[in-house]
Amino acid sequence: MSIEVGSKLQGKVTGITNFGAFVELPEGSTGLVHISEVADNYVKDINDHLKVGDQVEVKVINVEKDGKIGLSIKKAKEQPQQSREGYQNREGRPAYQNREGRPAYQGREGYRPNPNRNRNDRNRNHDRDRGGKENFEQKMARFLKDSEDRLSSLKRHTESKRGGRGAKRG
Repeated sequence: MSIEVGSKLQGKVTGITNFGAFVELPEGSTGLVHISEVADNYVKDINDHLKVGDQVEVKVINVEKDGKIGLSIKKAKEQPQQSREGYQNREGRPAYQNREGRPAYQGREGYRPNPNRNRNDRNRNHDRDRGGKENFEQKMARFLKDSEDRLSSLKRHTESKRGGRGAKRG
């Protein structure tokens, strides 16, 4: 039986270090379970989870050319795939739905458009969102216009702080 990435094997812990545990696999080869692959939660001290001589089930996560074998205990445990279907909010609806039954990311309550954004920007973005593709030139023109708008707004703001158009202080 060769050791391949993705295979699950039984092994025996032969050594523990501060960065992981060495596990002897069938056929006499040894692999390393890094401390981050021991448990699903944070592991401060690996000795709290493993002892020399423990029999563990490991999953091979990588095999390097020089023969080093990377192992994982947490990935060897069968974890049921959780779907969004199982989660519910306080009102008993699936968590991904809002009060109207629409996906929560659409039609959010309390949403107000930004009044500082001009109407032409909204219309242009709306047209693009309906499937109109922008080519590079259109994107660059939009970027330059937005950039110039922001720069002129910034200049107006700083000039008002200084007292107008280059007025000299006496």
